[in-house]
Amino acid sequence: MLSIKKYAAIDIGSNAVRLLISNIIEEKGKPVQFKKNSLVRVPIRLGADVFVKQRISKENTQRILDTMLAFRLLMKSHKVVKYKACATSAMRESSNGKKIVDLVLQHAEISIDVIEGEEEAAIIAATDLNKFIDNNKTYLYVDVGGGSTEFSIIHRGKQEASKSFKIGTVRLLNDMVKKEAWEELEQWIKTNVKQYDKIDVLGSGGNINKIFKISGKSMGKPLTYFYLSSYYHLLQSYSYEERITELSLNQDRADVIIPAMRIYLSAMKWSGSKYIYVPKIGLADGIIKSIYYDTVSSNTQ
Repeated sequence: MLSIKKYAAIDIGSNAVRLLISNIIEEKGKPVQFKKNSLVRVPIRLGADVFVKQRISKENTQRILDTMLAFRLLMKSHKVVKYKACATSAMRESSNGKKIVDLVLQHAEISIDVIEGEEEAAIIAATDLNKFIDNNKTYLYVDVGGGSTEFSIIHRGKQEASKSFKIGTVRLLNDMVKKEAWEELEQWIKTNVKQYDKIDVLGSGGNINKIFKISGKSMGKPLTYFYLSSYYHLLQSYSYEERITELSLNQDRADVIIPAMRIYLSAMKWSGSKYIYVPKIGLADGIIKSIYYDTVSSNTQ
């Protein structure tokens, strides 16, 4: 007998807000399938407010309310039965974050959980990474966001260490990451990988997904450090406007893609990795899996 239900994940990040709706397909005697049905991304860029002025502006507060109401209606139209909404570093660090969470609940009837970086890393780890990795290898998992980046060491399919650093694309654009933060990250990576002979990087986030798509590589094939470094320098040779008009990047991607690449390249350099694999999974995917396996609280629609 076949059962198909729809779950939704809302990821309120520092750069963009996303709604992922997935089909949960259950068939007796077979493993459950998680199939993406719809993905909506709205580039509100809350971090540009919070990391500079410590609060979310009136304009972006209204955009969040409008977006959440739209997401509520989309979930209703899709007949979503369960959902979870998570907000990360921008909402966490905003002086009016709690007020906005309350407003969203009143205005759109969506309950938002503001999560810490470590919890974010744990939810991401709940994704089906095992489908994309070789259990005989060791990986440094790097999930780059607007406000923070989550790092995890995965050895033979198990997470051995993880840490969240306040180094993100929107912070870097606003020149808000100090030298000490980079030094702390470098030390953490080198300390945690030194016991392993060989490390590959797993890259997560919208920017590395875009670069992977541009590369034309087939799923499962890695990008090399040389390719990533070459493309990084190519992007730097173009102006912001040229990246939009000549490289066909969206305006909200054309600026953050460069600091994102700096983070991935630094992680590869400090871990001694020559390859980065791009499984195209992230927080929203982890939320869906966590709802299904009941490892996080969820809400009914």
